[in-house]
Amino acid sequence: MPDESVKVAVRVRPFNQREKDRSAKLIIKMQGQMTSISNPEAPNEEPKSFSFDYSYWSHDGFKERSDGILEPAGGSNYSSQRRVFEDLGQGVLDNAFEGYNCSLFAYGQTGSGKSYSMVGYGQNKGIVPITCDEMFKSIDKNTDSNKRFEVTFSMLEIYNEQVRDLLSKDNPKGGLNVRQNPKLGLFYVENLKRVPVGSYAEIEKRTEQGTASRTVASTNMNATSSRAHTVVTITFDQIIKSESGSETKKSSVMNLVDLAGSERADSTGATGDRLKEGANINKSLSALGNVISALADLSMGTKKKIMVPYRDSILTKLLQNALGGNSKTIMIAALSPADINYDETLSTLRYADRAKKIKNKAVVNENPLDKLIRELKEENERLKKAMEGGGVMMQEGAGLTPEELEKMRKQMEEDIRAQLMANQAMLADNEESWNEKLAEARTETDKIDTGGADDKRKNKEPYLINLNEDPMLSGVICHFLNNGETSVGRKDASPVPNICLSGLSIQKQHAVIFNKKGVIEIESVSGSGSKTKINGLPLTGRKALCHKDRILFGSNHMYVLMNPLKPDTADNSLPKEITWEYAQKEIAQVKGFATGSAGLSKEQQIVQEQVLEILPMVSEVNAVSEELNKQKSFEVVLISAAAQEGGDVTQSQASNQQGEKRVTVKMKNLLNGNTWLWERGKFITRRYLIQELYQKFLDGEDVSNIPKEQDPFWEPTEDVLIGTSNLFLQSLSYCLDFMDTLNISDYKGQEEGQLKVKLEPCDNKGKPIDEEAFVDDPHELLNKPYHFKLTVETANIHKSRFSKGILVKYSVKNNGKMEEVKTPTMKNTLTPTFNHSKVISIPKLKQENLDFFESGCITLSVYGIQEDTMPDPKLLKLNTRELRQMETMENTTANASGRRATMFGNEIASDTSHLKTEVVLLQRKYERLQQKERRMQQICEEWSKKPDGEKEFEPFYRAVSAVANSTGTRLKTRVQMLNQMLKLQKSVALPSYKDNSSSVLQGQKFVRKMAMEKSDGKHVGDGDTISLFVFDENEHELAQEASQNNGVVDYHKVAKHHYPDLQTSKAKTDSVIQEKDDSQGDQDSFGSVDLAPYMNTANSQDSADRSKKFSQNGKRTAFLSDINTKREAIKPVRNAVSEYSANKTSTATNGKRPSSAENNKTESSACVIQ
Repeated sequence: MPDESVKVAVRVRPFNQREKDRSAKLIIKMQGQMTSISNPEAPNEEPKSFSFDYSYWSHDGFKERSDGILEPAGGSNYSSQRRVFEDLGQGVLDNAFEGYNCSLFAYGQTGSGKSYSMVGYGQNKGIVPITCDEMFKSIDKNTDSNKRFEVTFSMLEIYNEQVRDLLSKDNPKGGLNVRQNPKLGLFYVENLKRVPVGSYAEIEKRTEQGTASRTVASTNMNATSSRAHTVVTITFDQIIKSESGSETKKSSVMNLVDLAGSERADSTGATGDRLKEGANINKSLSALGNVISALADLSMGTKKKIMVPYRDSILTKLLQNALGGNSKTIMIAALSPADINYDETLSTLRYADRAKKIKNKAVVNENPLDKLIRELKEENERLKKAMEGGGVMMQEGAGLTPEELEKMRKQMEEDIRAQLMANQAMLADNEESWNEKLAEARTETDKIDTGGADDKRKNKEPYLINLNEDPMLSGVICHFLNNGETSVGRKDASPVPNICLSGLSIQKQHAVIFNKKGVIEIESVSGSGSKTKINGLPLTGRKALCHKDRILFGSNHMYVLMNPLKPDTADNSLPKEITWEYAQKEIAQVKGFATGSAGLSKEQQIVQEQVLEILPMVSEVNAVSEELNKQKSFEVVLISAAAQEGGDVTQSQASNQQGEKRVTVKMKNLLNGNTWLWERGKFITRRYLIQELYQKFLDGEDVSNIPKEQDPFWEPTEDVLIGTSNLFLQSLSYCLDFMDTLNISDYKGQEEGQLKVKLEPCDNKGKPIDEEAFVDDPHELLNKPYHFKLTVETANIHKSRFSKGILVKYSVKNNGKMEEVKTPTMKNTLTPTFNHSKVISIPKLKQENLDFFESGCITLSVYGIQEDTMPDPKLLKLNTRELRQMETMENTTANASGRRATMFGNEIASDTSHLKTEVVLLQRKYERLQQKERRMQQICEEWSKKPDGEKEFEPFYRAVSAVANSTGTRLKTRVQMLNQMLKLQKSVALPSYKDNSSSVLQGQKFVRKMAMEKSDGKHVGDGDTISLFVFDENEHELAQEASQNNGVVDYHKVAKHHYPDLQTSKAKTDSVIQEKDDSQGDQDSFGSVDLAPYMNTANSQDSADRSKKFSQNGKRTAFLSDINTKREAIKPVRNAVSEYSANKTSTATNGKRPSSAENNKTESSACVIQ
């Protein structure tokens, strides 16, 4: 038969209730064979499209019949269970009758609908039961007396690379062995039970048996059913008798595989775990993906030599024939329609797209029965001779040591012996009558109790029904509560309890349930130390139970009490059906986690789901720690993403992760108090390793002395997060310095200390800029380079256990690259002094930066150094359970005095530092309003001094209104210090400034140079300037004039806006010459001065008053006389500057004659617009 590609189908399910509650958005569309998926994070992006053999739309467009079966509504394209079977299952069945091997496997993430398509739910049967039912209907229609049929059924589960027979009560330690047939090269499961079946009812009963076995195993062994693969194998033989009397056997093996959840391994974040490689999480699915990729490359001919890695996992060994050999194979990929599962759904589509490229070569398995028996006997004789001859002879010189050769020889002998036994079993089967084997199997099948008779009792008697995270496994186990007492405990107790449980935290005598004519009560056995929770609350004393109450025995056994005698006792707020998810939410609420979805963002909803997922795992690991006495405790902790990644000052608040939480697990050493924070993925990895360790313990292995490097409970010491502080950045929007002492809060919101920090705008070398750079409107900073310096000064930590060493870490984006900043470690102190500064640069400030400044923050994480210290000798006498009880009591005491942690909803953050920034900003704005008020007073005073005949109200009102409505930011002037002129005087080789032409020439050069430097964005002499804000009706006119004159305006036009007696924060505009502390210029490099005394527009009396005010500062009096002397000397230079300004204005007006007002500039100084 020619090569045939693997057929691939995809199917999308409806929204589940959780997704409806979260108002999920649909991201899947289907048209014919085409399936497309839209990225919810990029709505304008083109959807990704894939083409498959079948695309089944089962999201909506259906109606429910009276018998519960779902079918398409009028005109819809809904794909029902029956249609899926007709396309896929019928093909499997037809191929089986023709003698081909068939394989059907379902792939997809947990909860995507794999089991619904394969098995079904309620009246809506899946592919497997419908195929089996149709197969026996076809057998029953057979009228050919020369043809008979033999059907066998087996069911196994693969979990953590171990094979369990679900039809057998006794499974060996470590699971069943998987061996390879040396003749055919195929793998098979040794000693797997294959049950003869003669009807669909028998298969259905055996399936229920296997499902019940899965339920008990997943509860007792703490196995997560979503991580297990289920393989149902139906062997369908047709024995055809010829006219000559010889028989031919046409055999078909149907593998129906429900794969484990395909959650992406990389999405769990288990990077960096030292034991990650040792975990079996998703190992088989990863191996299956590698096999599919290799087979796809092989089929397409892209590579000539390809080794298909079938041996990498148990699953791929058993599917070798299905994927790359003699089989007709169908894959159905189950899709989630919700935007919250976009990444996993896209991964599933890509997985299915690769699978459709595989080509198989199926052949009819038809051989004369006599020939098969003869070949089996011949092979057995050959194997026996090999065994009698001492096994297989191994040749030396193959690069193997004698020990390795001996080990290989023993392994091959073991394989030969196993194959010999398998052949003998097949011969025995052929010798025994099929009818005898079927009758024996039916006797066993009839004894299986599937609960059919219990349905009548459920209407009359109280009972417990199990809950499981896998909906297919919920409601499988039922325990009736007879009148009187019903004991709960382990089967090794004496007397044996009425309800036998096993697994973590189940005591021999665990609890007693009392039933007195329908009144149900429960009580823990005194002194047993058993753990039982009722509706999420620990059981203390004797408690009455109501209808639909949730009971958790130990760590995993979750039950619901159903009391048909007292149904009215149920809480009216309970849902109609109690699910595993509801019970876990209830436990989470008791532990302080909010579970309501109203008002939550998409990220918060994801975190909430992860918390609900991980809480039962943490309880389980704590229980293992107690049983193995590991002296460790675990708890779920939510850490802000910003605490791990810091603030990205190049991103807006909307795109930043300041409000995002991440699920982590804190492990604590109960002996010395050391703690570790594990990311969710790392914890899940460790949890599986802990399960394996516990399983070895149950199998009788000594796990107390394993090397610490192999112990999943051990971890080397690492820095511990003491707490975090949020540094708000609003002051940066206004070029303000900000210093504050921040509280250090742990993940519960409890104060752990204080951190003193400073935030200040600066230049690219870290030099603080003049505070006069303050801006009223942050938009003035746009499209300019921006630099600021963050200084971590000191800290004060409360707890003495952190005195071994303290450091601070934070992350910022510096010059476009994310950078982690770490202070030096200060040891042997609880009050470290860091004085650590970091300059952060933004090449070009954008609006998103301003948005982040306004509402974002940088998270500073304070870490403590941990060391392995000797514990208190008294603690060494306590076991893990006692240590955890002591810790619980301490936490209860602490919570009584502090606030309880809450992780969801509208958390009220401590924003003291944010408020302090706003206070500083308001103070600056208040100072501006003072200036504005002074200007209005001036206008009023000038108007009042005018003669009555000159008092015109309209101009006065217009002037006052203009000031009232003025922002004062349109024209902010920087007046250059006169010593710049003095530097100019020194730079020219002229004996005096009597030569006016030379003065003009040099003055023009100076102004050009100054203007050029300003155009490059540089501040000329920032330390030698004053800032002026104009509040006037001609504000716009002045700004326009300055723009035309390269930033030069007449001082006399703005002098009235300068109030040197107004004290601003750290202002340098008072009437005192301030020397720069870090000045490295010449002796004339003075600080900022009031220029009015040196302007020729000021009269002599004003100058005298100013000089008198200057002299109030005695420390600078010596400079005054020198400045007054230089004032007259540089008058020609000032005139040159004014003349240059007049010339520029003339040029700007296309050669027009300047006005009289412009001519006055020859007697004025220069102001440079900032």
